[in-house]
Amino acid sequence: MRRPPSRDLAYAFGPGPLSRAIKTLIIVNVTMFILLQFLPALIALLGLVPAAIIQQGWIWQVFTYMFLHGTIGHIFFNMLALWMFGTELERLWGTRFFLKYYFATGIAAGVATIAVSLLPFALTERLYLTATIGASGAIYGLLLAYGLTFPNRPIYVYFVFPIPAKYFVMIMGGIALVSSIGDSGGGVAHVTHLWGLLAGFILLRGRRFRPMDEVKYRYLRWKMDRARKKFGVYSGGRKDDDHRIH
Repeated sequence: MRRPPSRDLAYAFGPGPLSRAIKTLIIVNVTMFILLQFLPALIALLGLVPAAIIQQGWIWQVFTYMFLHGTIGHIFFNMLALWMFGTELERLWGTRFFLKYYFATGIAAGVATIAVSLLPFALTERLYLTATIGASGAIYGLLLAYGLTFPNRPIYVYFVFPIPAKYFVMIMGGIALVSSIGDSGGGVAHVTHLWGLLAGFILLRGRRFRPMDEVKYRYLRWKMDRARKKFGVYSGGRKDDDHRIH
């Protein structure tokens, strides 16, 4: 019986040691969390406050808000998710693209939060004046990428119930969507989570279908096939490239 692809199976807890970018991001986030305990006023300066960005031009907030967390539980679960879902993606993509993707999804989620706060509704008016903090937008972007890259890998909800990653992403996206529609202001910017997912999907589609990347891939595959035939080397397992990551 053919062995299933290794990328679709995982039995150990977690992805192993911290990769370079993940380690740096965790250190920066934890450092900012500690600093915030002594200087809580930093939330108004570095958190994402749409009113401050629109009226005062504090555009750096769409970047800095990702490094602030309000509670131990908030930073713990975000950093745990960053490690669990981000480590393998960084190893697969390389540090440069990983960081580009991480910050792009986080910033896009922040920009979307500002846009939603400008809508003429009572709920969005409060969002316009409230500081949004946390790396959740970028984390949701990583979650989407993980689900697309390792669709059948089980994610254990509450460390007990296994759910394939592709369905887990759908569930989390649905929760973010419903919460963003009916949110009564419980302190969680669900719209940021939702747009982190959407931004990740757009970025990955753009990367997947770049024509020159496809040409380079086909050329390298043709050269590898020629080399295999020349030296009589034949690979086992799947012959299709449906699981190829661009």
